[in-house]
Amino acid sequence: MDTSVVFLHIAVILTTAHLFAEIAGKFGMPTVIGELAAGIVLGPSLLGWITPNEIIHLLAEIGLILLLFDVGLDTDVGRLIHAGPKAAIVALGGFVAPFLFGFVLSHYLFGFSMLVSLFIGGTLTATSIGVTVRILRDVGRQNSHEGQIVLGAAVLDDVLGVLLLAVLYEFSVSGEVSLMNVAKVTMFVGVFFFTAPLAAKLISSLIRRLEHISRVPGVIATTISSLVLAFAWLAHAIGAPELLGGFAAGLALSRRFFLPFGIAIATHPRFSHHIDLSMRPIIELFSPIFFVTVGLSLDLRAVDWQTSFIWTFSLSILLVAIIGKLAGGFMLRREHLLTRTAIGMSMVPRGEVGLVFAGLGQSAGVFGPQVYAGVIIVIAYTTLLAPFWIKSFYKRYGDRPQLFETAGEPTASG
Repeated sequence: MDTSVVFLHIAVILTTAHLFAEIAGKFGMPTVIGELAAGIVLGPSLLGWITPNEIIHLLAEIGLILLLFDVGLDTDVGRLIHAGPKAAIVALGGFVAPFLFGFVLSHYLFGFSMLVSLFIGGTLTATSIGVTVRILRDVGRQNSHEGQIVLGAAVLDDVLGVLLLAVLYEFSVSGEVSLMNVAKVTMFVGVFFFTAPLAAKLISSLIRRLEHISRVPGVIATTISSLVLAFAWLAHAIGAPELLGGFAAGLALSRRFFLPFGIAIATHPRFSHHIDLSMRPIIELFSPIFFVTVGLSLDLRAVDWQTSFIWTFSLSILLVAIIGKLAGGFMLRREHLLTRTAIGMSMVPRGEVGLVFAGLGQSAGVFGPQVYAGVIIVIAYTTLLAPFWIKSFYKRYGDRPQLFETAGEPTASG
């Protein structure tokens, strides 16, 4: 393809992504849905103007790595510790239930292979912390009792999801599912998560000093981007997906990061905030390309909408996606029914995390057109409608805050 045509395609992708994101924001929807819609419009599903080539896929891969860096950078380990066992129960319940239900449904009812079924189950485990935080902030409950549990559980969900993604990536590469591969990837990931943040923390101290003596503008953005890409290469070198390196780098540079076993390196919240501000334009430049590419890879015309399969499949996994997350909230037996319901509903949105799973499944050749379309429908549905459910729920019951206290604890009136 002519180089100038590639330039034009990238310009159209970026412009359309921003336009559709703005429209989505105007209607109170997550901007990621607008970027996904931009890809659907530009791709074979509607206009057919752009077909992803190697260059676009490479830029999308960089966007994905930076997106996971951003997730790691926003991960508040302190919030997770503060929420404690309740957040862990919600996260594990909302992680295991959709995964098992999705796998059993796909493998035994629809007859998919084990690898395809594992990817479908893995996609259903995701919770979009970005969408969830925005919803709770909109209803003024981000600092509430249930809000702290939800945010802590969403953080843990992200960590578990990235680990599962590493294992599934190994499955897609090797073409088989074996306990030996699982053990190998788990060991590599464990070693990587223990050593990479320590290295990143030490390197960040050098970068902070370099900033004080450097006379060249943009030293933070340049060095941190280099660090993220180097960690992506290192993750690939040990047999894990590149995005794991981005996540580990972001986690190490987050404001609330601490090392296990009492090992501590002085943190600098202002420096972490400076990193966030410096990297934000780069992340916002590349990450929309990933979401648009997800839409470009979806050919709705190739889906046979006349068959009952696409409807029974998408509706079935939609029920699993919703019920599985609600189950996590309902595992907190000592909480009031409204609290458990609010927690479960807040864990439903899949958003960008679900799209990461779906995108990897499609690019690895695991998902066919029908399955890929069904999975995207479920991700879009849970991401689009969950905010409206939650806002309606709090509009009806939010004036009874005493019902959202922990069962057995004194309420504000007691």
